[in-house]
Amino acid sequence: MANSPFLESIRHVMRTKHYSIQTEKTYLLWIKRFILFNKKRHPKDLDEQEVTQFVTHLAVNREVTSSTQNLALCAIVFMHKYILARDVNVPT
Repeated sequence: MANSPFLESIRHVMRTKHYSIQTEKTYLLWIKRFILFNKKRHPKDLDEQEVTQFVTHLAVNREVTSSTQNLALCAIVFMHKYILARDVNVPT
């Protein structure tokens, strides 16, 4: 998945929006983890339910902090908004 055209398209959008390199790396990491968590299904085939399951997994199984959950969610929302051109509504 290192040379994924999908991930490269995300990187390109982030660069055109002048996101920092660190934010780019972090968002891409969380998006990769989200895709892997969902058995490498393309994000266009996933909806709010899978996003909620992923964030819940981070909280319950990985025991990450709420700020880390929020960062992962921000990356996924970015992907949905700017790459997939759709809104994602996840209860907080």
